[in-house]
Amino acid sequence: MRVGMISLGCPKNQVDAEMMLAALQEKGFEIVDFVDGADAVIINTCAFIDDAKREAIENILDMVEMKNEGVIRKIIVTGCLVQTQREEILTEFPEVDAVIGIGANGSVADLVQKALETDTRIFECPDQCAMPLDSQRLLTTPEYWAYLKIADGCSNRCTFCAIPSIRGAYRSRPTESIVEEARQLAQTGVRELILIAQDTTNYGMDLYGELRLSALLHELCQIDGIEWIRLLYCYPDKVTDELIETMASEPKVLHYMDLPLQHADDRILRAMNRRTTADENRALIGKLRAAMPDIVIRTTFMTGFPGEDEDAFDKLALFVNEMEFDRMGCFAYSPQEGTPAYSMDGQVEDDVKQRRGEVLMNDQYSIVEDKNLARIGQTYTVLVEEYDAYADCYIGRTYMDAPEIDGVLYFTSDRDYEPGDFAQVQITDTKEYDLVGRDIRSK
Repeated sequence: MRVGMISLGCPKNQVDAEMMLAALQEKGFEIVDFVDGADAVIINTCAFIDDAKREAIENILDMVEMKNEGVIRKIIVTGCLVQTQREEILTEFPEVDAVIGIGANGSVADLVQKALETDTRIFECPDQCAMPLDSQRLLTTPEYWAYLKIADGCSNRCTFCAIPSIRGAYRSRPTESIVEEARQLAQTGVRELILIAQDTTNYGMDLYGELRLSALLHELCQIDGIEWIRLLYCYPDKVTDELIETMASEPKVLHYMDLPLQHADDRILRAMNRRTTADENRALIGKLRAAMPDIVIRTTFMTGFPGEDEDAFDKLALFVNEMEFDRMGCFAYSPQEGTPAYSMDGQVEDDVKQRRGEVLMNDQYSIVEDKNLARIGQTYTVLVEEYDAYADCYIGRTYMDAPEIDGVLYFTSDRDYEPGDFAQVQITDTKEYDLVGRDIRSK
């Protein structure tokens, strides 16, 4: 039996998909990279913001059309959207054969088998995630880099976010489990590990009674074959001096931090239930840059949170221009039922949210343009991703760029590189958010 997977949303959801695929393969299913002709198609959904929900529904509708045309047999819907809108999926999409919540991920192979053997619709949505975080995975990333999920759930309770109600409280994996998986990944050729969780900096607090991310990094750095370790989703209130010292001293830990700050007006930050002020975030950024002058800080901001007036937005815009982030994303606040912010006073009009976001991103583009121009003439280690025959150049990433999120580097060389190799590239030009260079080891 052939099973195809459409996985939507964040890297954390992607790791869930990889674990489900491994369980299906172990059960004897053939995993296919396409949906045409599949016996079952699993849609692993996201529900973080309205755009993600719309994307999930569009994919369900596409699969319904293919099923009605006889191209596929069964449709299985899993993931975060199931946790928030399970009844609506059952009602609105009678063609869906199985609705499987996150709590039933560990039973997905048996449930898909059951769906293929019966015409009875399957509905399995326990509250707690039953799939062990150390389950086997079938990687969907290139063989030379992989996400490493160190925890699931979240206990931060930001007022705009439904993740705690979807994923449950924060649950750290034992260090031994994470290190063992990292060793296995290294043995398969993975050279870059990207650590993920809803909040990577909270790692260990629930399990060991103290923050253990720094200690975990020290252990991961001892693994042969792993060359780069990258941190995503670091909350500013838990970036300790110990973590900063570890990043500065461990050669394998990249000087790159994803630090979602969300806003820069203290009144809005309090309403979001964020635990730092704008000045505390300024101080943290200064401390990071003092310890690692070459650090690349990526952040995200939200526009249009309830109560965000022009004064609050002006503070945010000033902060963006003052801090000059290397990487930045911006999204409009999306009201999520069941969250405290959903019923807050001062809801902002959609067109105002969008306009404010555009202002921030226009400012950020100018910042990135200046930073990239300043990099011309500098040489960087580049992880080679592919060769573009049409453009006659290689495409790779420096430590400054996370895959699937940030930019890339286009470079020429007369040497032969394979994906996963490292090259030394001097920057010669810029291309919007990307860089252009040449291999200094070319003949």
